[in-house]
Amino acid sequence: MRLVAPAAGAWLAALVLLGCPPWAAYAMAGACGAAAAVLLSRGVRHPPARRAGEPALAAAVLVCAAASALGVALRLTAVESGPVRALAAAGGQATLDAVVTADPVAHTARGRPMWIVEARAEAVRTRRGAEGVRVPVLLLTHDPAWAGMEPGQRVRAAVRLTVPRPGELLAAVALVRGPPEPLGAPPAVQRAADTVRARLREAASGLPPEERGVLPGMVVGDTSRLDPRVAADFKAAGLTHTLVVSGANVAITVGAVLWLARFAGLRRGAAAILAAVALLALVVVVRPQPSVLRATVMGLIGLLALATGRERQGVPALGAAVLLLVLADPELARSYGFALSTVATAGLLVLAPRLRERLERRLPHRIAEVLAIAAAAEIACAPIVVMMSGELSLVAVVANLLAEPAVVPATLIGALTAVAAPVAMPVARLFVWPAGLAAWWIVGVARTAAHIPYATMGWPAGLPGAALLLALFGGAVLVVRHRGLRRFAAAALAGVVVAVLVVWFLTPGWPPPGWLLVVCDVGQGDGIVLRTGPARAVVVDAGPDPVLMDRCLTELGVRTVPLLVLTHPHADHVNGVPGIRRGREIDAVLPSPLSAGEEDRFLGGLAVRTARPGQRWRIGELELTVLGPQPGATLVSTHDDGTTVNNASLVLVARWAGLSVLLPGDAETGAQGALAGSVPPVDIVKTPHHGSRSQDPGFLAASHARIAITSVGAHNDYGHPAPATLALLRALGMRTYRTDRDGSVAVFRTRNGLAVLTRN
Repeated sequence: MRLVAPAAGAWLAALVLLGCPPWAAYAMAGACGAAAAVLLSRGVRHPPARRAGEPALAAAVLVCAAASALGVALRLTAVESGPVRALAAAGGQATLDAVVTADPVAHTARGRPMWIVEARAEAVRTRRGAEGVRVPVLLLTHDPAWAGMEPGQRVRAAVRLTVPRPGELLAAVALVRGPPEPLGAPPAVQRAADTVRARLREAASGLPPEERGVLPGMVVGDTSRLDPRVAADFKAAGLTHTLVVSGANVAITVGAVLWLARFAGLRRGAAAILAAVALLALVVVVRPQPSVLRATVMGLIGLLALATGRERQGVPALGAAVLLLVLADPELARSYGFALSTVATAGLLVLAPRLRERLERRLPHRIAEVLAIAAAAEIACAPIVVMMSGELSLVAVVANLLAEPAVVPATLIGALTAVAAPVAMPVARLFVWPAGLAAWWIVGVARTAAHIPYATMGWPAGLPGAALLLALFGGAVLVVRHRGLRRFAAAALAGVVVAVLVVWFLTPGWPPPGWLLVVCDVGQGDGIVLRTGPARAVVVDAGPDPVLMDRCLTELGVRTVPLLVLTHPHADHVNGVPGIRRGREIDAVLPSPLSAGEEDRFLGGLAVRTARPGQRWRIGELELTVLGPQPGATLVSTHDDGTTVNNASLVLVARWAGLSVLLPGDAETGAQGALAGSVPPVDIVKTPHHGSRSQDPGFLAASHARIAITSVGAHNDYGHPAPATLALLRALGMRTYRTDRDGSVAVFRTRNGLAVLTRN
């Protein structure tokens, strides 16, 4: 506890103070320093007879908290004062000279690709002249030239500065206009690291696509080729940690170098120095991510202990690593990656040995050890995972047990491939195949685990969810330790199992037999599936996420899409097209006749048809009728006003025997009013524009629908669905379903007519 408690004090101080003004951080630093001085003076004058170490430990905690608070205060002062923050407060424009400090990260904003670049501003130029600075900034740009910028690269850019969100140690967020102007080449060390990463990708290019993306991620943290669907499978299976470089990579690297040094007959000190050099080289190649920093500092402390002949202790080394890193970079206190890495290591050091001792009473030593390691890491990380995602993996422990035998071979042989690739590509391509075979096994485990029904379950997100999970863990410990509670828990669990089995047999599975319509839960967007026959369905819109759209179609067993309808070119309706195309045949695409073709980037090689009002499509059991948009309007682009693009939506009516559905895309009041007279009576209406306020009561009333289904993302920034729209639907006598609360919504046939089934 001598190092753990001070580290925790420093971490907590930084965590609390990052969202506070500088004066609060200075005040806490002074208060903690004064309290530490009082404790030490009392301990010297009146030392307790039995607990002489407690005042010293408390004083150490307060001193570290004071140091952390002072560090936060100084950084807050630096970023909240000076010319960069002053310009940001005024929304001013300037030219920045900056150094890129991390790889650009690609995102999508309003249907357009965007890059987020962390940088350090070193000069700001305005009409009044140039001024030297040294503050962190965040660059946001739509220019693809920024994607090639490397850490250490000096650049110049024209920007408009804005104030960052509270709690971020940034002087400004810079909206970049145009491409970067390089001011020299990246550092030689960085160029060498980029060469290693590029040559590893080249060596892995002969592997199958999934392993080609996974192996560089496991070895050097390069996930640029990672298939989004594979990433989603790893997340659902609780194997995401294998795709990032962390403590396991550090341990494998250090262990391999020390073994080679011992084999070569090097002395202990020389071996430790060689391992430290290899470890620092690893950090340069993989980038200094939070988990890598924590593991590296801990590894260096351990190597120092090895070189000096002192016994290494894991928990004190972890405490020292956390303390040094939080003092050096207080922003790590709010990094989920740093927290996950730290608690996972703590779980392995503290919890795993105790679990192993209990399991060895009933299991062989090796099985007990592997099971204890997997369970300890998952238990330690679970509260933070649910805080982040609001999901709890039910298959993570088993998936990690199955994947573990392949992780070390994939990482170690992959590292040999990375070392050989820059100097001997034929040798690297020879190494990469056994590494790829190990990666293939891990990918297969992730895919199988992710597709087990109910592999993940919803859980309250944030602090309430973490607190609830910790309470359940505490209850489980009490149950394990008390025989009476174990009997009660066993009886309760048996009752739950029986109830689940009864519900399982009485409730239709997913998808329900005879389903006709499914509104997929794709987040803030639309993804609607209209069945036309076995394994065949028309898809109306693709949602914003290829992974979610692909998963929905896979669960429904859809292998052929006779017609893909894209109602309008907004990202939340077209960006998921690659997920639909994954392993499926698409016979034709029907975009809005008013689209300027911005969805064409997803449609290469597909037959595109033209929609006209009154047009009918007969596909298997389904008949589709085009109601709108009205002819004569001009083409629209995503650069136009959002309402204009929404009103260009294709409006359709889908009919089967005994079921009809109105599908209005994102049509708003103007388009709805123009079409109100041509809307036929239907059974179901897909609520226009995710339930926004822009609704024409006459349009919805003309549908005479009994059910309204709103496709909308949870906690979206648009306020969808609007309370006024929900009230209107209820006033019209419609029963409402929402994907943000109900999950995917299926309509299917029963003996008594139509029924609705939801799936969260």
